Amino acid sequence: MQIYHLDLQELPLFRDVSPAEVDRFIVSTGASVKRYEKGTRILKAYEPNANIGVMVEGKAQVIAEDRFGNESIGHTLERGAMMGSASAILPLFQPNNNTSIETLTDAIVLWVPYRSLLVAGPKLGRTHGMVMRNLLEAFCRKNVMMMEKIELLSQKTLRERLILYLLQREGRYQSEQVKVPGRVQLAKEIECNRSALTREIASMKAEGVLTVGEDWLRLNKDKIGC
Repeated sequence: MQIYHLDLQELPLFRDVSPAEVDRFIVSTGASVKRYEKGTRILKAYEPNANIGVMVEGKAQVIAEDRFGNESIGHTLERGAMMGSASAILPLFQPNNNTSIETLTDAIVLWVPYRSLLVAGPKLGRTHGMVMRNLLEAFCRKNVMMMEKIELLSQKTLRERLILYLLQREGRYQSEQVKVPGRVQLAKEIECNRSALTREIASMKAEGVLTVGEDWLRLNKDKIGC
């Protein structure tokens, strides 16, 4: 598909890289851009993968899946987020890779063959160094998100989980008004019962702890001592 209108140079992977350098990177590595419909599993658990993916448009979610078919919803991927890195970089890890990626909306993903990326340095020069730097930074951000998830799930009550979820996203997006998914998706992200979540949000709103919008929530920190 045509990639010129996608502003790939604005992706975190290409920070400090010019549009012309991005075009040369695409050609030199054999990267490709693909479009997916909502609800598509673009990466499947326990299956081989040789590419690092970058979300160009749309949203997707990380799903951890065990051998018995039980699923646990992880974080949401938005524009610029990366996927498939572990299975592409560590092929021996693939048989134990329990992570799937499923689109929440129609989506466009840039796929970069990892092996081609490794050997493209002589052809790309400065561009290769910048992309590899940005790639390492992305891995570090992913580790931070994993630690946030562990901290979130360690909370003893649903209210504590919801408060921490909102505080984490306030820090990530630098906004006190946190955009949230629908109740079903939100319940999956913080791993709780949807009905219990709906009741807790209503209770926190009644107590003045939470301000509730159509697709956003805002903590009233003076009510919770933050």
